[in-house]
Amino acid sequence: MASPGVQMPLTEPELKLLQTLVYQECGMHFDSRRTHFLQDRLQRRLKECHLDSFYSYYRLLISHEGKEELTKLLENLTVNETSFFRNKAQLDLFHKHILDQMLRSKQERHDFSLRLWSAGCSTGQEAYTMAMLVADAVSYHCLRNPSGKEPPVPKPLIPPPWKVEILASDISYSVLRAGQEGTYSEHQMSSVDYSYRLRHFDKVGDRYAVKKSLKEMVHFDFHNLKTEYLPQRYDVIFCRNVMMYFDEAEQRRLIEKFCRCLNPSGYLFVGHAESLLGLTDKFNMVYRDTGTAYQKLEVAL
Repeated sequence: MASPGVQMPLTEPELKLLQTLVYQECGMHFDSRRTHFLQDRLQRRLKECHLDSFYSYYRLLISHEGKEELTKLLENLTVNETSFFRNKAQLDLFHKHILDQMLRSKQERHDFSLRLWSAGCSTGQEAYTMAMLVADAVSYHCLRNPSGKEPPVPKPLIPPPWKVEILASDISYSVLRAGQEGTYSEHQMSSVDYSYRLRHFDKVGDRYAVKKSLKEMVHFDFHNLKTEYLPQRYDVIFCRNVMMYFDEAEQRRLIEKFCRCLNPSGYLFVGHAESLLGLTDKFNMVYRDTGTAYQKLEVAL
């Protein structure tokens, strides 16, 4: 029997067992191109658990006692690569056009609430980016459309009567904790300009901490996109660079779920290299200056 830490290639039956278990738990699909990655992450967990065979580890994963280890394995299978203000063209579309239209439309209906969801939020940079852009958009909208009432003192980040909720969800508890903590290194802050740093972050030693006013806009929570339960009534969903983990069947199911989660005419943002084309007929692609989004189609009554 091999000693713990020795690299042991997965046999074809072992690979199939692991692929099936992961797919059933979270929908992630590992084809032949990603077998090496799957093998590498498995070896890390075998070493951490001081186990010397795949089957002993597999028995642990499917046991009642192994639920925590299964969670750790799934965390290791996601890359969790993210950054502030990622894909500028897409964010410009969101900030300068979609939010502007949405705020005007909502005000006409006397609906002063905005609900957004960062699905697969990783360590929080995307959710906090959304919060900064929404805060800017709402403030600018209120300047152009004054209510005539005296603003409260001190001035809140989101002027009343507007209310903004941002859900940030992920399958990894460790990245959710990092997002909730909301402190970032100089390297992680490289794409955040001086104005945003000044307004929304405090310098604490060699790190930047998200200010309380911005942090209160974002709620971090565990969520597995494979499950049937999904949050409802969202105006905008960001799910970028997540669908690439899924096969076509799971992508179709996920898009259908997002469609049910969105309000009428709501928007879905996916990764730059991802597309809904050929997967659904329930969204219309919106394209502007190389930025893309997908708007839920109204259902004719």
